[in-house]
Amino acid sequence: MRPYFVALATFVALSACGGSDAVFGTDDGTDTGSGSGSGGGTDTGNPINSDRTVPPGTASPSPAVAIFRSEPTSTDGTYDGNGFARDISYNSANDTFTVDNLGFDGDNTYSRGTAVSSLGPFAVYEADAQYLDSFDGTPINQFTHRAIYGVSTSGNTQFAIVRTGAYAGYGFGGFIYQRDNNVTLPTTGQAEFNGKISGLRDYNGAARLEYTTGDIEIAIDFDDFNDSTGTRGDAVRGVISNRRIYDIDGNEVTSDVLARVNAKNNITLSSIPAATFAVGPGVMDDNGEIIGTLQSYYVDSNGQTQTFEEGNYYAIVSGANVDEIVGVVVLESTKDSIASTVRETSGFIVYN
Repeated sequence: MRPYFVALATFVALSACGGSDAVFGTDDGTDTGSGSGSGGGTDTGNPINSDRTVPPGTASPSPAVAIFRSEPTSTDGTYDGNGFARDISYNSANDTFTVDNLGFDGDNTYSRGTAVSSLGPFAVYEADAQYLDSFDGTPINQFTHRAIYGVSTSGNTQFAIVRTGAYAGYGFGGFIYQRDNNVTLPTTGQAEFNGKISGLRDYNGAARLEYTTGDIEIAIDFDDFNDSTGTRGDAVRGVISNRRIYDIDGNEVTSDVLARVNAKNNITLSSIPAATFAVGPGVMDDNGEIIGTLQSYYVDSNGQTQTFEEGNYYAIVSGANVDEIVGVVVLESTKDSIASTVRETSGFIVYN
């Protein structure tokens, strides 16, 4: 692993989602079968065999069991801080969020955000700004870490994202998304889902961390495309719109970001472009897991369509009547002038 360079910056110190205490998947990428809901118990059945690569998590998924997935680690130097967040859990008794395996985030317990406590229906948590020296009590400045936690109104799905803005590169963090019950997927018809999406933006080349919000709509065609061996053919369409960006103190900075993007690329964007799912067969399996790609576009000064962002989405369908979907979206762009790339990691929950 390459060394990480910490940005030279001043460290400034800056009712949660309901339900019982939520404990996310295990820290070693294996499944303990401890998910709550009707899908609890040990894993049964065999995983789907296909060309799709699902993130680490439940070893033997099926429609009848709970499933969790976490951000995979990477050997790529740009992303070798991915997937380091472990043992993520939420304590409803004192509204705290616990994360392990991230350096200089205090005592691993994140409190509800002060400047920003919520992003739409999702809760925001922050690590301690300082930690007392264990020997003489001297305050030690900590790195900026933020976490977003979302749980559905039914309590059957949830996600968590942890990122930092303290490194010159992307730094260390991770995400987890999970279904705590089972799913029954139809073989005919279509369904539409709507909800909110919120996330964290970090920069490869600048010490900066920002929040994002937006609306998301997903539709599934259970009739077509036709199924093939090991995968369902179901077409999945999605749009992320009304996208906004906020600084770490909660001030909207969408216009500032657009000004930089416009100046660098000689364009005149008035809003962050909508991101759309690429539609094609083979993105969904019988367990209700969906994995695909997405992009956003803009028209340049010559009238040509150009890619603004591209990335991947990861999701799980939940419920006897395909009631909800939980997932994570990771998008990257090279269009901002202050960093070589900008990454947005967002979580969503949508309802039918």
